[in-house]
Amino acid sequence: MDYVTQIIDPPPSQPQLLLDGLRALRKPKLDGAPELPKARLVRSAVELPATGIAAYGRACGFRHEQGVPLAYPQVLAFPLHLMLLTRPSFPYPASGMVHLANRIRQHQRLHAGQALRLEVYCERWVAHPKGQALSIATRAYGADTLLWESDSLYLRRDVKNPVGEPWADVLPLQEEGLLRTQRWVLPADLGRRFAKVSGDFNPIHTSLIGAKLFGFRRAIAHGMWTLGRALAAEQPPGGLDQAQAHCDFKLPIFLPGQVALWRRPVSGPRREFEVRNFAGDKPHMRGLFIWNERLK
Repeated sequence: MDYVTQIIDPPPSQPQLLLDGLRALRKPKLDGAPELPKARLVRSAVELPATGIAAYGRACGFRHEQGVPLAYPQVLAFPLHLMLLTRPSFPYPASGMVHLANRIRQHQRLHAGQALRLEVYCERWVAHPKGQALSIATRAYGADTLLWESDSLYLRRDVKNPVGEPWADVLPLQEEGLLRTQRWVLPADLGRRFAKVSGDFNPIHTSLIGAKLFGFRRAIAHGMWTLGRALAAEQPPGGLDQAQAHCDFKLPIFLPGQVALWRRPVSGPRREFEVRNFAGDKPHMRGLFIWNERLK
């Protein structure tokens, strides 16, 4: 697909992103199949800020010696995701798009102060059993070398006759040998606190009233916080060279609340895990984390 590159420097302010989100609450009803937006949004030099990394680390439980968290570049790219989803050319309202999954790969070690070229674009439609899904690609380059990449899957529910290849990239997890290893107590203001470091001020995470407007009985935790917290629990000290993380988001985590990390026994640089309720019968997120192995 031929994309039209747009350089986004400087990035829009948070108030502008919120205003664009309000304007995108309503979209004309589609007549026919949706068209994939052709914009490739680019920020040419985005610093990995030490202060931002530290704030994200505190929010998710990372230690300084763990280096740049694997999912942190997603924070820098999030405004570009919002810009794509709130553009007039995007066929659905941004509100109500559900974050279903994330696939992250890091090819080289990242460092605080390093400058990245970020590119974000709508990669493909995916036919999901619950509606129309969309994969948004994020690529981070240093000196024309791909250093880090992610693919984020978003879902628009209740779309009939979705287009694209059927969604089949679901993480397996064997129940045998799965152990509860940690309990996390989540405060009521977790969504607001994580919004300040991630830039995701979606009201379903930050406001009881906002959450109820979208059908939730209480505010819910950010999926990317859940991923970050799990990676912080699993990642060894010393930083990451090559690494990958896959996660599928399941049931929402209501705030305040408590959840637990369940995982298979440790076996080298590979972790299979699931964040569940404390009893272990309701899954919130399933994940796979592999580090410092050559990626295929």
